[in-house]
Amino acid sequence: MLALTNREKIAIEALYDMYSASLYGVISRIIIDTPTAEDVLQETFVKIWHSFSGYNSEKGRLFTWMVNIARNLAIDKIRSKDYKNQNKNQELENNVTSIDEQRSTVYKPELLGIKELVETLKPEQKSILDLVYFKGYTHVEAADELGIPLGTIKTRLRMAIQQLRKHFN
Repeated sequence: MLALTNREKIAIEALYDMYSASLYGVISRIIIDTPTAEDVLQETFVKIWHSFSGYNSEKGRLFTWMVNIARNLAIDKIRSKDYKNQNKNQELENNVTSIDEQRSTVYKPELLGIKELVETLKPEQKSILDLVYFKGYTHVEAADELGIPLGTIKTRLRMAIQQLRKHFN
């Protein structure tokens, strides 16, 4: 701790040796892409190094503080426009692998009839459901994408879910 406070190189090296595997585990659960997860791990240690003065041992353990930094950076990364655009423009090899993996899986929602159930919804409900649940948009992002108020998004989404529940009860 004293070495980190004094910004000695040995401190960050020791932290990396002790905690890099654990922090990478946290990051890789959020970011599946290995090179991106490794980049976020590096960003995590840079941020730890630069913001160590903000760490307060009375508020929590050092490891917990570092895990929160890693987790927040990973979440920020997957929500960034660059990351989303990067995933839209995949190479053909990645898509072929993805298709092969999809064919070998046992769980297929289309066999459960979920696609057909979603098609029975009103178009405005279907578009919101598609963005939020199938494409991973937040409610705010969906509101921006569709150009409608956040409250309307939440209301239509709730109504869509209620409509779908009728089929399962």
